Amino acid sequence: MTRLQHKIYISFFVLVTIGVTAWLIYYGYPYYSLPVEERFFSPLHNQLKPGGFTGHGIGIIGSLLMLIGVAVYMIRKRVKYFHRFGILKHWLEFHIFLCTLGPILIVFHTSFKFGGLVAVSFWSMVAVFLSGIVGRFIYVRIPRTIEGVELDLRQVQQINDELSVKLRNYYNVKDDILLEIENITNRRHKGTLSAANIFFIIVKDFFIRRKNIRTITGKLKSSGVSKKKIAEIKLLVKQKMLLNNRIEYLRVLQNIFKFWHIVHLPFALIMLVIMIIHIGVAIAFGYVWIFN
Repeated sequence: MTRLQHKIYISFFVLVTIGVTAWLIYYGYPYYSLPVEERFFSPLHNQLKPGGFTGHGIGIIGSLLMLIGVAVYMIRKRVKYFHRFGILKHWLEFHIFLCTLGPILIVFHTSFKFGGLVAVSFWSMVAVFLSGIVGRFIYVRIPRTIEGVELDLRQVQQINDELSVKLRNYYNVKDDILLEIENITNRRHKGTLSAANIFFIIVKDFFIRRKNIRTITGKLKSSGVSKKKIAEIKLLVKQKMLLNNRIEYLRVLQNIFKFWHIVHLPFALIMLVIMIIHIGVAIAFGYVWIFN
């Protein structure tokens, strides 16, 4: 998948999620905005109540999306035979798409009423969704190959050194600017990194990188480097800064990610078990949507 194809791939997921959510809000707002005791009198009640044609349908579709999203990613990740089918990173993005859109549909299926055993499943789903966002935030900050295989510290340092060689030999960056780049990209935090402060430091480093990029850009312009080369050098410098940060973050984020799996998986299992019970009860009471 080329860079352009990947952008289209991600854009499609974003547009579908936003589009479906916007349509549900537009279509259902007159119903969902009513007090619960008044909804029975709404002309949309038979459509949008949890057992209604639309309400029931989006519940079924949302459940299927989540089940498929979990299943395909786990199979691709754990079954060796399927490793040949696409890059793990792209399957993770597909998993995130389905497991974002699915919970949104489930929320509308409930018509924003949560109670009983289903409430446990719902709040487990919320916990899985929120922990998934945190997990994605951590995942993208642990250095990996294009196939999604985690890199060790030595491999990351080797990539960093290769970028320095490229700046020196290919772009002929002057020694004083190259020294400035190395000083900026090799800076270390004075304090100890821990799970308690890592997220604050990641946000802080984002703004520091932007400031340092502007500094290097000014020096390159003063040296008469062309706009095209400045853009390419800026990209390499940004990569070096990110790698340096990730070298620092690596140990802490790896430990957090191990703990994250302990939290994420149980909530996902609770959600799935109660969802299956809910579906079984619904079928037993004759709520079979279009399948009767």
